[in-house]
Amino acid sequence: MSEIMNSVNQRTQLVGENRLELLLFKLNSRQRFGINVFKVREVLQCPPLTSMPKLNDFVRGIAHIRGQTISVIDMSLATGGKRIEDLKTSFVIIAEYNGSVQGFLVGSVERIINTNWQSIMPPPKGSGKASYLTAVTEIEDELIEILDVEKILNEISPVNTDLSDELAGNLRVDNKEEKIIFIADDSSVARNQVKKALSALGLNIELAKNGLEALQRLKEIAAETGKVTDKVGVLISDIEMPEMDGYTLTAEIRNTPELKDLHVILHTSLSGVFNQAMVEKVGADDFIAKFHPDELATSVQKWFGND
Repeated sequence: MSEIMNSVNQRTQLVGENRLELLLFKLNSRQRFGINVFKVREVLQCPPLTSMPKLNDFVRGIAHIRGQTISVIDMSLATGGKRIEDLKTSFVIIAEYNGSVQGFLVGSVERIINTNWQSIMPPPKGSGKASYLTAVTEIEDELIEILDVEKILNEISPVNTDLSDELAGNLRVDNKEEKIIFIADDSSVARNQVKKALSALGLNIELAKNGLEALQRLKEIAAETGKVTDKVGVLISDIEMPEMDGYTLTAEIRNTPELKDLHVILHTSLSGVFNQAMVEKVGADDFIAKFHPDELATSVQKWFGND
């Protein structure tokens, strides 16, 4: 396990290179899953869990780890499978999403693999709205599934997407009839959260499921209008996306003459190492951690129509 976490310490070298490291794990079957190492704080054998009243059915209990109380979610139960029975042989992945720390109970943890976002593909068509996957990839002739953790967390503790009454009453956006806001995110839950939060602004919204799809669509818009900012007021992009991540998408936009003036807000559940220096490196205009509706809407108001 120490070898796995030693690899985590080298993860910052991958930032901005359209690459990532995946920590591979299993639940109750032979199927392997992956989680971005950037999200992982620690991996440990399952500690003693304390049951609490009124916990969500997917939460097996709480653990006290390094002075912090952490909810431990059974990832097999949360994705429609059977509960993980033998806690003594199981592991907990301590991860940070959207500014909070959770424990993910898994059957086993294997190794870290280094890959690139180009080899991470959207889930197969026909997987349905109930699918808990955001992406898949192939490692050594085996399909690795990447779970939509934001969907799982939202089902356990739904995110409030409403703007505060004070902010909603004061927000004003120019050119709302002329321009759209473009959202790129591989999680359907995250896309809908952003869309709902910004609906109070009365904006037209267009969605893309990954960075490559967003880049292609933005180029189409630019070809139709001559300049993408004639139609698109701002792009809100996730960072972790199949085929092309948000950093690479931003860099491609800055290097494409007809797109380079587009305002880009990076909106992500990643935290910690992703700081202002990285935002400046790729040329993004703003960086906002998920999910703070007021902060997101304020940033959109700041950049929308400000060419």
